[in-house]
Amino acid sequence: MSPPDPWLELRRLTAARIALGRSGVSLPTQEWLRFAEAHATARDAVHGVFDASTLADALQAVTGLTVARVHSAAPDRAIYLRRPDLGRRLDAASRDGLAALPRVERDLVVVVGDGLSPVAAARHSAALLAALASQLPAQGQRVDAVVVAEQSRVALGDEVGALLGARAVLVLIGERPGLSSPDSLGAYLTWAPRVGRSDADRNCVYNIRPEGLPPADAARRL
Repeated sequence: MSPPDPWLELRRLTAARIALGRSGVSLPTQEWLRFAEAHATARDAVHGVFDASTLADALQAVTGLTVARVHSAAPDRAIYLRRPDLGRRLDAASRDGLAALPRVERDLVVVVGDGLSPVAAARHSAALLAALASQLPAQGQRVDAVVVAEQSRVALGDEVGALLGARAVLVLIGERPGLSSPDSLGAYLTWAPRVGRSDADRNCVYNIRPEGLPPADAARRL
């Protein structure tokens, strides 16, 4: 029998793994099973299918912009997970496609990528982009282009932004899943994007999801 847990009231206030209790010197069976379920959910989030076409349609609906689609140099999920460097660069077809677009002045380009949690991008990016698009005009700004990227890392936005002549690029991407947050969306803002930028050149707003930082609040911060 597990002893009574005096932390139960505190546990109700957070999704963090606290107040797990014990059975002898081990975790109670129920908590071990919850851990196994959370771990499986996190793994499923990493390997989830990214429906780029459906997401592009949703983003076009909330912005009114034609959404371009690109792919990183990582041809599939298995290679993407083993070779982070390939996820940071476009494949040849995507690079040529963006380079062929008309060269116009663009203040802000938004790149929406699957990252390590495709489910996060699918669930939260449209709501965040809708809130951002509605708030920017009050400051004399707007979203000038939207790109959906498959098998992407954050730095992929540097190449996309450079090819499109953007003054700034905002990458919305699925974050590495945690045991209580399999669908956390991150937002990385980089000024004057170019290949070779480092993470020190970016500002980040993370844990964007209803249970963390809601999309409307994240848009105001961005």
